[in-house]
Amino acid sequence: MRLAIYGAQGYALSVYEAIKTLYPKREISCFLVTHLAGNPFVLDGLPVMEITNFAKDNSLADKQDTEILIATPEQVQPEIEEILENFGFQNHRRLTFSRWEELMMLFHAKVGKFLPLKALPVGCHEPFIRLYMAKSHVDRPLKHSIPTPEYVLPIQAGTDCADVRVADLRDNVGLHISEKNGNYCELTVLYWIWKNKLAVSGTADGENRQYYGLCQYRRGFDFRQDDLLKLIDNDVDVVLPYPLLYEPNIHAHHERYIKDEDWKALRQAVSELQPQYESMFEQILRQQYLYNYNVILAKKSILKDYCSWLFPILERTEELSIPRGKERKDRYIGYMGETLETLYFMANSDRLNITHSGCRLWT
Repeated sequence: MRLAIYGAQGYALSVYEAIKTLYPKREISCFLVTHLAGNPFVLDGLPVMEITNFAKDNSLADKQDTEILIATPEQVQPEIEEILENFGFQNHRRLTFSRWEELMMLFHAKVGKFLPLKALPVGCHEPFIRLYMAKSHVDRPLKHSIPTPEYVLPIQAGTDCADVRVADLRDNVGLHISEKNGNYCELTVLYWIWKNKLAVSGTADGENRQYYGLCQYRRGFDFRQDDLLKLIDNDVDVVLPYPLLYEPNIHAHHERYIKDEDWKALRQAVSELQPQYESMFEQILRQQYLYNYNVILAKKSILKDYCSWLFPILERTEELSIPRGKERKDRYIGYMGETLETLYFMANSDRLNITHSGCRLWT
């Protein structure tokens, strides 16, 4: 039976790579999309087809002999199912977040490049965790309420840019860059964490048992208790989302959001402030894996080191940008943060114990 994958962005391409690796005998015929606009025409040599044209090209027998895996964010999957059934495709199934996370775990465990947190043995020591969830006054309410663990603390991002309050914690208290939220997005919260929660140093042993991090109102880790019990006893330094694949590389992906002039500013900032990362930067841009969403959980000392590296580069990038960052609000710094997170942790993967987990989208 033929297999077609519905989706054509990083989520679907990651699924394709996992299936190709884990089940090499499975034939994948193409990628499907509702509309080609904004999507590639080809992925890894396979055509990307609009469902309308795909349906016309297939007889009833072909449709019955085609399995379609819906590899998109969960909130659009019901709509896609309806589209498929209207075109006569009955053999389809959703790739839910749980199934996607399991597929990524098996794939990365086999490849051995991005270690899954779930592949580690469960320990017996419970860490101290503070995971701050960035919320915005423009966030739409979730359709379904999600229980928030006590270690997840909602905090308003861009408080200085809004008249309403959506969280008890705010990113404009203490040292902050709340007013830059239009450019920095959720990174104004990471800056607040750095300056107000990570600045006080404790003992080395104490900081190795403390984990701080950032997630978003709709994007975050979906940890189980066993996952948390793996951190200390396995000496985990960092937990990051499974990286997504982009073709031909992550630079081409981010060119959709970041102008060439801004890339030049970022390159110059890295060259001036962290020249030892300059050659690695070009290498990272030419590979396919990207850490999305600026979501992270790390030991206190590790996160502090990362923030001390990250924010001077972003500040210098603002100064070099034309127009300068303070004169615009187009989220470009937030997108650059994803690239720099990818650069920093891939460049330091040999010295840090980095693990990975699924990053869930709540709707």
